Amino acid sequence: MDKATISEIIGMAWDDETSFDQIERQHGLSEGEVIRLMRSEMKPSSFRMWRKRVSGRAAKHDQRKQKMPKNSFDD
Repeated sequence: MDKATISEIIGMAWDDETSFDQIERQHGLSEGEVIRLMRSEMKPSSFRMWRKRVSGRAAKHDQRKQKMPKNSFDD
């Protein structure tokens, strides 16, 4: 993988609006592969900051970004 592609993937991984699913569709890397790439390309402290930021974040997963269930107050 060339440096330009690696840089693009890192930028997408940092972007709050880009999901791991979008990265996989565009570059063919699974979430685990993106995590490994980030770990190998970033300083340890930067990697830890990124992991803390994206862990459990719904926006990083297309399925979790879908609409919330209907509110019971709407009945």
